[in-house]
Amino acid sequence: MKFTEKCTPIFNQAINDYHVKDNIDTPINNPYAEGTIENRLYLKCWIDTVQWHFEDIIRDPEIDPAEALVLKRRIDKSNQDRTDLVEQIDTYFREKYADVKVLPTAQINTESPAWAIDRLSILALKIYHMREQAERNEATPEHRATCQAKLGVLLEQQVDLSTAIDQLLEDIEAGRKYMKVYRQMKMYNDPSTNPVLYKK
Repeated sequence: MKFTEKCTPIFNQAINDYHVKDNIDTPINNPYAEGTIENRLYLKCWIDTVQWHFEDIIRDPEIDPAEALVLKRRIDKSNQDRTDLVEQIDTYFREKYADVKVLPTAQINTESPAWAIDRLSILALKIYHMREQAERNEATPEHRATCQAKLGVLLEQQVDLSTAIDQLLEDIEAGRKYMKVYRQMKMYNDPSTNPVLYKK
């Protein structure tokens, strides 16, 4: 089984599970065993799904400013959790391919496998919500038609991105490409590098 054939059903499962209650405070109930890549993929998409709805809420022009600040803090934490999880997924691939003999002609990719998988998770969310719009009964026929056309593009993009990810993993496994992961260095989260924090 290609890796993205594992990812997409897990992403869809997380999205559907979230929308049972469709509430940003719903606790996660990860069905996969701790320590497995499936567990990390489910958690990754759950975080993305909750954050998707954070972003919807904070764009309400009538949101109370105090509530908006609380939500902004939650978005910041969610972004950090998302980044940490991407790094965990890259660690999985580094360990999986640790013994691969890299060919002298091997090339580096523009992004690591996990960051491409991050985009695949977001794409699953776009597809879910665009399909929702395309099927929204109270919307105008023009709105539904526009969203249906966009959905077709997103589905094509999902195929293309999945193909590219699987090809990248095949190249890494064969030694034709190699992984080089740069850890995120978000300076504004670090009290020692954010001047607003260290000057207090």
